[in-house]
Amino acid sequence: MSDHDVHRLLNDRLDWNLLRTFRVIGQELSISRAAARLHLTQPAVSQALKRLEQQLGRQLIARRGPRFALTEIGEQIFALAGEIYGQMSQVSSVLEQSADEVIGKVRLLIISRIFSERFDDFLANFHRQHPRVDLEVEVMRSSDIVSALLEKTATLGLSLNRRPQSRLEQRLFLRQRYVFFCGKHHALFGRDNVAEGDLQKENFVSFTSDQIGGMLSPLTIFRDQQGFSGRIVASSSSLEEVRRLVIAGFGIGCLPEHVVAADVEAGLLWRLPPHEGIADVDIHLLWNREQRMSRAEAIFLENLQQCLTP
Repeated sequence: MSDHDVHRLLNDRLDWNLLRTFRVIGQELSISRAAARLHLTQPAVSQALKRLEQQLGRQLIARRGPRFALTEIGEQIFALAGEIYGQMSQVSSVLEQSADEVIGKVRLLIISRIFSERFDDFLANFHRQHPRVDLEVEVMRSSDIVSALLEKTATLGLSLNRRPQSRLEQRLFLRQRYVFFCGKHHALFGRDNVAEGDLQKENFVSFTSDQIGGMLSPLTIFRDQQGFSGRIVASSSSLEEVRRLVIAGFGIGCLPEHVVAADVEAGLLWRLPPHEGIADVDIHLLWNREQRMSRAEAIFLENLQQCLTP
């Protein structure tokens, strides 16, 4: 059969169902066995063979009494049917893979210096399972994260959120214990006999959100209740910069205990009383319940929530 004939056959005259039946006939060399394998009646299989021979205008089977064999053209069609079957199997495989593959983009807004092995493991597992989901992570202040989620310009946020928003869903992501620290250049550094009262006149390094009504206002409330009278001599919205200023000796400051544990171990920061710390500040997973999410975003959110379940 010439290439031109094959091309014309594939484009104009090929009925895959008939060709599939003929392929099984050629494998079994028996109408009855082919019928049993295809879960069809013998007349149906015989009719399919007859229709295929009529469409091709060629005899495919040479009958010799109760037995038959493939003709020369039948052998060629049988080989062609095998190649087509292989191609069809690959198409099915590709279609199944495409249906299961998740493609898209997730935009995650996050406050700085979040330390969580569980979250790190989640990201690693999610990327292994869905390598074609692109993740954009941007560090922002908590107030900006909340605003962006309300405006539906991001998928999710990991943020402080003391005042729940009616349009935002929230789940506890991480609880941070804030503790007083001083830096290696501060006069209280290295002293084991520091009492809580010794801190009342010390100057402070503060977060700009550390004010009544702000995201970190429990720290302000504690200072006010304890009669702390020191000045706020430096401030920043960035945890990294507050940490830097405390280490530099500008004043004492409240920092998340687990975040700066390595700095304490390295001799950069010194823990101060009270021993139990100042306050617990919660980081929440936030998203806008009114936002229509893509499949990639929905799967990311679903999997992250499962990760947070104890």
